[in-house]
Amino acid sequence: MPTGGSSDFNSLDSIGDRLMQVTEINAEGLKHEFKVVVPAQQLETRMQDKLAEIARTVAMPGFRPGKVPMTIVRKKYGGAVMGEILENAVNDGAGKAITDGSLRPAMQPKIEITKYEEGSDLEFTVAVEVLPEIKTMDFGTVNLVRDKAVVPDAEVDDALAKIAERNESSEPVKRAAKSGDVVVIDFVGKLDGVAFPGGTAEGYSLKLGSNTFIPGFEDQLVGKKADTDAEVNVTFPEGYGNEALAGKPAVFEVKVKEVRAPKAAAIDDELAKSVGLENLDALKTAIKDEIARELDGVSRMKLKRALLDALSAGHDFPVPPGMLDAEFEAIWKQVETDKEAGRLDPADAAKSEDELKVEYRALAERRVRLGLLLAEVGRVNEINVTQEDLNRGIMMEARRYPGQEHLVLQYYQKNQEALESLRAPLYEEKVVDFILELAKITDKEVSVEDLRKDPDEAASEGEAEAKPKKKAAAKKKAAE
Repeated sequence: MPTGGSSDFNSLDSIGDRLMQVTEINAEGLKHEFKVVVPAQQLETRMQDKLAEIARTVAMPGFRPGKVPMTIVRKKYGGAVMGEILENAVNDGAGKAITDGSLRPAMQPKIEITKYEEGSDLEFTVAVEVLPEIKTMDFGTVNLVRDKAVVPDAEVDDALAKIAERNESSEPVKRAAKSGDVVVIDFVGKLDGVAFPGGTAEGYSLKLGSNTFIPGFEDQLVGKKADTDAEVNVTFPEGYGNEALAGKPAVFEVKVKEVRAPKAAAIDDELAKSVGLENLDALKTAIKDEIARELDGVSRMKLKRALLDALSAGHDFPVPPGMLDAEFEAIWKQVETDKEAGRLDPADAAKSEDELKVEYRALAERRVRLGLLLAEVGRVNEINVTQEDLNRGIMMEARRYPGQEHLVLQYYQKNQEALESLRAPLYEEKVVDFILELAKITDKEVSVEDLRKDPDEAASEGEAEAKPKKKAAAKKKAAE
């Protein structure tokens, strides 16, 4: 519709309520603006109806219920009632403009009251940005390469070695302690010759080099033998949790009772049983499966990234300015935060603010466009997130916190808002899966090193990418 065009709609809300006038005063691109006039008589009719409803039940001193004069009811409740009527009238007018115009708002409409005085017409404007018409490309023409890698035996062996290390034991040795050894000690910590609370222990096992004690403490026990005494001088860090000790020098009187050398656990069936598996073969299989899932996740991430690039290149439709502004502001806020913290990408640091704003606004536009595209594909193809999908998403989140899975499950059971926050990424993944089913995908075997290569490095070798991963990680996903 050309700018300045108009169309009128009449609203019949109830008996006596007529002639709410909705006129489109501007239509430019995705922006529409309406003028709404609610006649004073319509407002007064609604006022009288509401006050009559109140008067039927209101109780006031000196009057029987339902017998309070309307003038008194109006004086007491008129202001609050008119506020409610005006709010409802504004909502009705905005809703009518959107419904009668068959509009699909992209964001919450902006409403501005332009004229109102008691006893006069209510006039206001409704500015709304609508979703663009999106014509999707033929997804069958999208050609993608999916990198795949085989789990290396060396990675399984490394993982086994780490499990053995975590399950290591120790045995007494008759030599001086060295880094990596465990010393069994008694100690008393003193400030100015006086023992302080919490600074005393007996039979404490301390692994030298673990950095679990105050800086300098463990180093001063290297070279000590069993049945020897040592005086350890340290200074508590300025940011130490106990303010009474922070930044202060202390002396620890230490008795080394035993020196124990670490003894790695044997990589055998017993090691597997210690982590809840039947035998070593079962442990190796579990490790290999876990690494394979991680590699599949990397492969999926890179494939999705390539798909989004293809979708971005294959679609060009206008995006609602308000959505673009909001996305850009979120990105720019992160850029400014990174700049203040000294985390700004070196390539960005060399550019002017105007250059950066142009660059990041283009990124914001890409993200909004992709988000709208995926949402439209999902809508047209009736893709929904089911309760089963949500349950699966919760279980995936729980697996990220080994040993605390029950706490994660309880969190989502008790927090509806958190549960709903899972819906958007799950929806996005389902839409992406739908498109990938239609695309032509060729698998390519690559090394684990190449599969895990940082996307920035891949981009420098010719792979298309809008922005480096470091920057993109601080921003929302394209379809969020």
